[in-house]
Amino acid sequence: MITPVILCGGSGTRLWPLSRKSYPKQFSKLIGEESLFQMSASRVSGEGYGAPIVLTNADFRFIVTEQLADVGIDPSAVLIEPEGRNTAPAILAAALYLLAQDKDAVLLVLPSDHNMPDAAHFSASVQKGKAAALAGDLVTFGIKPTRPETGYGYLELETQSVDGKAVKLRRFVEKPDLATAQTMLDAGNYLWNGGIFLFKAQAIVDAFAAHRPELMAPVKQAVDAAQTDLGFLRLAPQAWGQAEDISIDYAVMEHATNLSVVPFDGSWSDLGDWDSVWRETTGDENGLVTSGAALGIDCKNTLLRSEAKGQEIVGIGLENIIAVAMPDAVLVAHKDRAQDVKLAVQALKDKQAGQAVQHPRDHRPWGSFECLYMGRRFQVKRIVVKPGGILSLQSHVHRSEHWIVVEGTAKVTIGDEVKLVGENQSVYIPVGEKHRMENPGKVPMVLIEVQTGSYLGEDDIVRYEDVYARD
Repeated sequence: MITPVILCGGSGTRLWPLSRKSYPKQFSKLIGEESLFQMSASRVSGEGYGAPIVLTNADFRFIVTEQLADVGIDPSAVLIEPEGRNTAPAILAAALYLLAQDKDAVLLVLPSDHNMPDAAHFSASVQKGKAAALAGDLVTFGIKPTRPETGYGYLELETQSVDGKAVKLRRFVEKPDLATAQTMLDAGNYLWNGGIFLFKAQAIVDAFAAHRPELMAPVKQAVDAAQTDLGFLRLAPQAWGQAEDISIDYAVMEHATNLSVVPFDGSWSDLGDWDSVWRETTGDENGLVTSGAALGIDCKNTLLRSEAKGQEIVGIGLENIIAVAMPDAVLVAHKDRAQDVKLAVQALKDKQAGQAVQHPRDHRPWGSFECLYMGRRFQVKRIVVKPGGILSLQSHVHRSEHWIVVEGTAKVTIGDEVKLVGENQSVYIPVGEKHRMENPGKVPMVLIEVQTGSYLGEDDIVRYEDVYARD
């Protein structure tokens, strides 16, 4: 059995404003009815695969388990990284964790945010690389290039592959300029580096010991001292913080000699920017791609996308334009400048705009909320509590709250009183009063919350009890 290891971190700057640090692109439905993370997990489930291991951070842990549950996948473990340290420590941690359970474990490491619609074709490529991995090779998967792409790294093969079988890797090539990319495309023995790997746990641990031995001690200590928390495994923060921030390519792959490559000639995209989303989505005869409440008139090679109910986006006479509308931010860019969206995110950070990192919908383990309106000394929110969801028992120092249930039934605690509040009913929570809400029903509960007070920040909270063990 092959154990998938899904790397699920990232900050999502190049697909802003849909993707943000608080809710990066892998959790969004960029293409189709499932998120990229769900599609990645489904791609490596079923015959020949074991339950996946997911590496993510504390902020995303409940999103990970909820999205996996929605597609019927139960992970064998969710490892929580105390802080981002790049792919090398994450992969080493997964290998050490699995090696302690099975000395013959085989890992398939893959990002959580790539689009590979032909799952059967990909699994066939994995099987072609399995023999090399069992023989001790570190196998990577190269994507057959379709254009002279300057945004990807490349893999140079010793020889061209026959029937997609594994061949030896000569070297890694950094992102090239356009002329070099064209030369490599014409040569025929270069592939895009897809960042997907297959190897035995022992083989990759041995490779770290040989080529990056300084990573071994802190990562092993972080795994050995990991603590179970609500079913998640939290890597020990002090040891993890001593691990070098480095990618698997720089740490191991560019130094190892037991490397093989399996070419993959199916459809693939890392969806690294809005231009790639446009390219991977079917448009009309003029190349116009629309999503949500979007309308294009006489537009060519353009992406128009609305991400808010009731918000229409209309383009007239546009060519090679990307326009993405969110409730709190709108992006308009030329397709040739799609890679530069990250510059806009940094500029917004510099001016301390919340839109740079915070998604308008704040996802919590019990559900989500979003701000509908912010005024002077008041705020209106829409709160959705999933079935069985329970907010913490809490109080506020600076604000009072009015709750109006608009869908479902809420079980509300205010002080010593507990009662059910149905649709079209409301309650009032005074400043300083202990309170809690939960959804005892089988359908999502929706309420409108009106906050009033001198300070309305999310940090104005005193928690007394929390079933999700948050600080």
